[in-house]
Amino acid sequence: MTFTKSEGWLDWYADPSTPRFVLPAGAVDAHCHVFGPGDEFPYAPERKYTPCDASRTQLFALRDHLGVSRNVIVQATCHGADNRAMVDAVRAASARARGIATVRPDVTDAQLRELDAAGVRGVRFNFLKRLVDTSPKDDLAVIAARIAPLGWHIVIYFEAADLPELADFFATLPTPLVVDHMGRPDVTAPLDGPEFTGFLRFTEHNDVWVKVSCPERLSVSGPPALHGERDAYRDVVPFARRVVEEFPDRVLWGTDWPHPNLTDHMPDDGLLVDHIPHIAPTAELQQQLLVSNPMRLYWPDETS
Repeated sequence: MTFTKSEGWLDWYADPSTPRFVLPAGAVDAHCHVFGPGDEFPYAPERKYTPCDASRTQLFALRDHLGVSRNVIVQATCHGADNRAMVDAVRAASARARGIATVRPDVTDAQLRELDAAGVRGVRFNFLKRLVDTSPKDDLAVIAARIAPLGWHIVIYFEAADLPELADFFATLPTPLVVDHMGRPDVTAPLDGPEFTGFLRFTEHNDVWVKVSCPERLSVSGPPALHGERDAYRDVVPFARRVVEEFPDRVLWGTDWPHPNLTDHMPDDGLLVDHIPHIAPTAELQQQLLVSNPMRLYWPDETS
């Protein structure tokens, strides 16, 4: 099947630089995706965008180039609840990958067991209205109750401004929560302002982990991670560093490759690795962010 990319779609950076920052042994990219390829794993009819293809082979090549040891592959919204491309990539990586699925309330126990056996360890709830149709909270509560016995967690993606109306619902969910991209804070707002402070207190008072990922999505003033810039996205750094320093045992990092729905620029993934020491400035914090925390969440049998 042939698919035509959405107008203005930016393809991933084809020739990433070699990072100067050497990742610690065992580093995990805890947020990345695969797209298709569409002729093998067709995109969902209800999708809000049509991406470029980004195969497991290309993801694994980036993994090795950056010095990453393992990946957590998150189901992309363009595939809906058809998890075949993600599961195929997780299986192909053997023990070096875990998956985050999208499921519907009518998923069967057998299907959940099959996903678990393949390496899936959570489901994603997306609350960005521009990417998905709003899901009824009752349906999400049903899914949460179904996956809790598996020991899975829930990945939540929302805009910072929407957290106050969602926080009470999130607190009722019977699993750990993993927040994508720091809850998309407004980095032009004060670091100690009510919005970001509210997010920090939500994290403090619940079983919440936070991905300090996607500065390229959050930055307003840049500079972008391009042309050798190793001090990129300076306006995001104080927010990410605050999360890392306040919750050092509950933070994760990921590339977000192949960076869906970017409209301004496509970052050099090697330079995104070089961004890490700005947000986790010590070797101890880097070890927790990149190795200890994701291993404890996704490969607990290897850390117990």
